Amino acid sequence: MHYEIKQESIFFPYKHGCLHIRKVAPVNMIKAEKPFMMLHGSISNGKVFYSESGKGFACFLAKHGFTSYIIDMPGRGLSEPKLSRGVNPSQTEVIVDVIPQIQQFILSQHPDTKKVSWVGHSWGGVLMSAALLRFPDLQKQVKTLVGFGTKRLLRAKSLKKIWMIDIFWKHIALFLIRKQGYLAADRYGIGMDNESELSIKNQIPWLSKDWVDPMDGFDYQAQISVANLPSCWFFAGQNDPVLGHPNDVKNSLDELSVNDSKFTLLGKKQGNKQDYDHVGMLAHPDCVNDHFKELLDWYQN
Repeated sequence: MHYEIKQESIFFPYKHGCLHIRKVAPVNMIKAEKPFMMLHGSISNGKVFYSESGKGFACFLAKHGFTSYIIDMPGRGLSEPKLSRGVNPSQTEVIVDVIPQIQQFILSQHPDTKKVSWVGHSWGGVLMSAALLRFPDLQKQVKTLVGFGTKRLLRAKSLKKIWMIDIFWKHIALFLIRKQGYLAADRYGIGMDNESELSIKNQIPWLSKDWVDPMDGFDYQAQISVANLPSCWFFAGQNDPVLGHPNDVKNSLDELSVNDSKFTLLGKKQGNKQDYDHVGMLAHPDCVNDHFKELLDWYQN
């Protein structure tokens, strides 16, 4: 059964501003299904999961009876205040403050459920994984974790990776930040949204070193052996050679040592309609008749 959907923006009070949460939900459901939380990655925002016209993963789920809450990280999307020299949120803030607060907000909106399904795109899935490792109580409140192009370590080697990550992200981006106090990614045409200085500086060590929080020293790696993580399904795109290289995504899933985990490579050789890239695995029109349908069956069953 396909439902009509409705979308609304929720402005959640946060510090000296607000977090924008996009709620995408079915209309006229007798009983709401278990809710979803979605988190975007770097130089991005929540629109990677939805569109005003009704396209995207969250809209697809709403048409099949699921309600999603898509977060714009501090300073991104419609969250306020916007990034500036004086507005510099860290990724630790997202892990420690944003994710737990929005989780509790979602649960308060759905008093009949005790668990939320999480979905992360790219680095958003890493931050969600970190939040789960840091807070055992969250492990009891999350039903599943799905990652699209989610990777922590970048080990795949190529000239494109050397340019995009080793040269641009680790050096040029930090140089550009000196001009405005943040990376104006939209100005340079390199992403959907801008990125804060602290987020980039926090992220860089995780790409090649141990999983230790650069702000407070919390050791996420040490928590893996004692964590009770939810079922995980990570997707990688065949045409995603750097930001979500299939080997890096698979290694990041393996690192979590989840008892119930699944990895899927999205490509024509694997029977998919496209060789999906980093954003296309969520945005391409063929997704709805491809891996979105597989995920729907998984969620329903």
